[in-house]
Amino acid sequence: MNTIRTHFALYILLFLSFTTFGQHKNTVTATLQAESNSMNVEQKITYTNETGTTLTEIYLNDWNHAFSGKNTPLAKRFAEEYHRNFHLAREKKRGNTAIDQISANGSTLNWERLKEQVDIIKVTLSKPLQPNETVTFDLKYQVKLPYDEFTRYGFTKNGDFSLRYWYLTPAAYRNGWKLYSNKNLDDLYTEQAEHDITLNFPEKFKVISSADTAVDSGNGSIKLTAKDVKDITILLRQNSGFKTFQTDKVNITTNLDPYRLDEKQQAIAIDKVVQFIHEKLGEFPRKNMMISKIDNKKNPVYGLGQLPSFVRPFTDDFQYEIKILKAVLTKNLEESMWMDTRTEKWISDALETYMLMVYAETFYPNMKLTGGLSKVWGIRSYEFAKLNFNDQYPFLYMLMARKNIDQPLNTSKDSLTKFNNNIANKYKAGVGLKYLKSYFDELVIDDFVKEFYTNNRLKKSTRKDFEDLLKSKAPKDINWYFDNYVDSRKRIDYKIKKVKKTDDSLQVTIKNKYEGNFPISLFGIKNDSVVSKHWITDVGEKKTVTIPRDGIDRLVLNYDKIIPEFNQRDNWKSLNGFFANNKKLRFTFFKDAENPHYNQIFFVPVARFNLYDGFTPGMRLYNKVFLTKRLLYDFKPSYGLRSKQLVGSGSISYRHDIKKTNSNLYFVRFTAGGNYFNYAENLTYTRLVPKVTFGFRNPDFRSNQKEFIDFRYVIVQREQDPTLETENEPNYSVFNARYVYSNPDPIRHMTWFTDFQITKRFSKVSFNLNYRKLFQDNRQLNVRFFFGKFLFNDTNSDFFSFALDRPTDYLFDYNYYGRSEDTGLFSQQLVVAEGGFKSKLESPFSNDWIGTANASYSIWKWIEAYGDVGFLKNNGRSTRFVYDSGIRLNLVPDYFELYIPVYSNNGWEIAQPGFDQRIRFIVTLSPKTLTKLFTRKWF
Repeated sequence: MNTIRTHFALYILLFLSFTTFGQHKNTVTATLQAESNSMNVEQKITYTNETGTTLTEIYLNDWNHAFSGKNTPLAKRFAEEYHRNFHLAREKKRGNTAIDQISANGSTLNWERLKEQVDIIKVTLSKPLQPNETVTFDLKYQVKLPYDEFTRYGFTKNGDFSLRYWYLTPAAYRNGWKLYSNKNLDDLYTEQAEHDITLNFPEKFKVISSADTAVDSGNGSIKLTAKDVKDITILLRQNSGFKTFQTDKVNITTNLDPYRLDEKQQAIAIDKVVQFIHEKLGEFPRKNMMISKIDNKKNPVYGLGQLPSFVRPFTDDFQYEIKILKAVLTKNLEESMWMDTRTEKWISDALETYMLMVYAETFYPNMKLTGGLSKVWGIRSYEFAKLNFNDQYPFLYMLMARKNIDQPLNTSKDSLTKFNNNIANKYKAGVGLKYLKSYFDELVIDDFVKEFYTNNRLKKSTRKDFEDLLKSKAPKDINWYFDNYVDSRKRIDYKIKKVKKTDDSLQVTIKNKYEGNFPISLFGIKNDSVVSKHWITDVGEKKTVTIPRDGIDRLVLNYDKIIPEFNQRDNWKSLNGFFANNKKLRFTFFKDAENPHYNQIFFVPVARFNLYDGFTPGMRLYNKVFLTKRLLYDFKPSYGLRSKQLVGSGSISYRHDIKKTNSNLYFVRFTAGGNYFNYAENLTYTRLVPKVTFGFRNPDFRSNQKEFIDFRYVIVQREQDPTLETENEPNYSVFNARYVYSNPDPIRHMTWFTDFQITKRFSKVSFNLNYRKLFQDNRQLNVRFFFGKFLFNDTNSDFFSFALDRPTDYLFDYNYYGRSEDTGLFSQQLVVAEGGFKSKLESPFSNDWIGTANASYSIWKWIEAYGDVGFLKNNGRSTRFVYDSGIRLNLVPDYFELYIPVYSNNGWEIAQPGFDQRIRFIVTLSPKTLTKLFTRKWF
């Protein structure tokens, strides 16, 4: 009997050892100090060595410490995306972690923060940790929480708290340590573990969390537990607003905006979404799930659903379902798929986007991208109003591909541009599965998605698991999918080169316009109905295939538009003669999506202003659609109400993109443009400019660094006025070459260029540098240097000379509102070019050389002190030293600024008569220029 008991006890111990093997555990006791936005934390980390190798150190994620300074990886990422709020924030808004002690088995351990990743802690073990051994760390530290405006986690302005990534967790080990810093990507890579958190907090708060269980003691203390998760998200709210909806699969606790749905309608919508996910994917990883407004704001349903309610074109139930669907899918896949959160996130993105598309096809097959607006008169005739809801996915991916800034799916998340990370790559990943589904002509992909999810739910998995299963289920070869679609930026673009007809067949030659080798679908159309469909593979450069004639009157590649093809304008060929292939003209107001069957011309009223033509209304005629095109034209015929003349401008450009991975050159653009306006009272000018531009960029697409080389020939013809000094040479042509380096950044902004000009009467070179630095005390320094030198000068006026404060702009590059004015308001317009001075000094021109420096420094917020110094030399005269100084009101840098002079070579200008006429201003009225303020952070 004793032997039986002994054996039974051994079996129990053996069973427990297997069930606890590999289970990491975080036990946290934290006390929230609401007044100081801080927490006192005591923590135990139980870590089991599952790496298969002996460890001498352990790395811990301390993502809260990413907010500790202005040089952390998180701070640098904010700067890359033009977010200045973190850099400008006061110390009390930034978080940090102050560690008192890290020990194990009663011994204090040595630890240090990584030099370039201060939110990663290296802990040196007192003795090596062998495979399968376990160590328990004891930690004491204080957490100072950040303001939630940075990442939506931290303390809020109304005194609530949103807690995520606030306590320490072990870094993941996959053939080496995966040390990923916090970059506001919500992709903490840690080992899934059991989490036990005891949180003490002021009793005025209600706690909502992602924990499996919550035991509230009722006296400001709660115990939260969860298993097989990487962390627990905790929200402390004075007014909760959360509701829990129970289903037979999972309980959803949420505070998402229900629009005008009542609680019963919300429950029906949530149950509908939950049942769909369960059917298409499988079991949920846990019984409870929390979906908050934070989740929706950080990962919204992009598109028209974000518009204000008074213009929202979708029904309330549709919007709510899609919002819940995306949030639940994201959370479900995040908790279920234990993959590399940076390099393999595209796999869960593919599953999520694919499920979104299947849901829309299943329940809303006729939903348009514009919702109810597609039926509104004046809108329904537009191509974008005819797009189906699911057309947005290839469309928004193609938006980046057409700009030549798309990135491979396997690119690490922290290397993706914001638009690619949030939208384009997610959509490309989902569209890829739809592509495969169409290619297989079976339900293979639906079965694959469910099987992959089921097999890998709550397990460590990798891309290899995804790839092996997909290849095993694929009825055709799909190496192209991984080699060309996932791992590269290769374009899909085919055209029907020619068709040879016989009595019973068609010989179709298909040309591959790029190097990518992808399968392409060929449809036979008769009377607008599909009569045949063939998949063409291994096209190479071109391929001729023979298909049955079947009464076909039109052949179309990618007729169903499932394949994300780069250009669909040459995808079809009519068999009814040459003229049947000609595209008709279509005039459309404003702008539209591309229709490959028409030559689209858009028109929109425009207006501009200059002193001599006055208010100048006109009509803009152009062919630019929502997606970038290679060949663009833009003409703006206008009428000057003051000059009573027809004026205007126009341009034609062709851009050739370079996609070579080993070259920084990414485009070559050829442009021909012209202008015809008045440059003085009743005096017109004509300007013609042929130009070629070479664009270079950093291989890191997140870098804002770009370089350009321009070659242009500027031809100017002006009406003469013998009373003006400049009229000794009214017509001239200048060859201009320029190299530009640009690295705009809200913290360290630098641009510079070198310029060369030559014409029969003169030749000159110049150098211009702009540098802007935002210091850690939130003060800003702006420095500019300019040097210009004539190589030869055979002119006898100052029209082509360098200028201190107001260049003559003989190349007509600057948007002067009154370019020939010497007095009055329009003469006070400032263009910071050449000398860059703000005061009007005597003899401001140089026909030999000039060197100047301009600087300004913050006094208080947008008020700065400026100063300019320089030397200029004229032929036959001695070198002059010049200077000025004053106050700069830098309201919006480069867009709206005021310069108030104080002291210069002229003396105390602030005390001189007509002081108001000495104030200079910069005003940008161009909508295109202003929109760059808002779009630059995305691209």
